[in-house]
Amino acid sequence: MSINVVTACKIKIYENFKMKKINEALEAATFRRLLNHLSNRTDVQNLDLMDLAGFCRNCLSRWYSEEAKKQGLNIDKDEARELIYGMPYEKWKGKFQLERNSLDIEKVMKKNEETNSD
Repeated sequence: MSINVVTACKIKIYENFKMKKINEALEAATFRRLLNHLSNRTDVQNLDLMDLAGFCRNCLSRWYSEEAKKQGLNIDKDEARELIYGMPYEKWKGKFQLERNSLDIEKVMKKNEETNSD
C-alpha cells in the first residue's frame, strides 16, 4: 500500500516542524549553559571577552532585549542585564569587575567597532 502525495507532504511538514522545535530547544538549552558558565566564571572580565570573542555580557543583554522587542515584548536594558548577569548589573560590577585603564578599554572597543555589525 503506498502513501499518497498529500499524506507524504503532511508527514514531511510535521517532521520539519518537529526538527525546528527540537533545534530551538537545543539552542535555548545551550544559551542557558552559556549563561550558567559565565555566572560561574566571574573572573572572566567583560573587556577580556570583548577583546577575544568580540562580545561580552553587555552585548548578550542588548541582543536579548532587541530580540524580545522583535517579538513584541518590552524588556529594558536593566531587566536584560539582570537576566544575563544573574543579579543587578551594578551589584555584579561592584563585586566582580576589575578596574581597567581607559587606553585598554578604548583599544578593545575600537577593535570591535571595526569588526562587529551587531
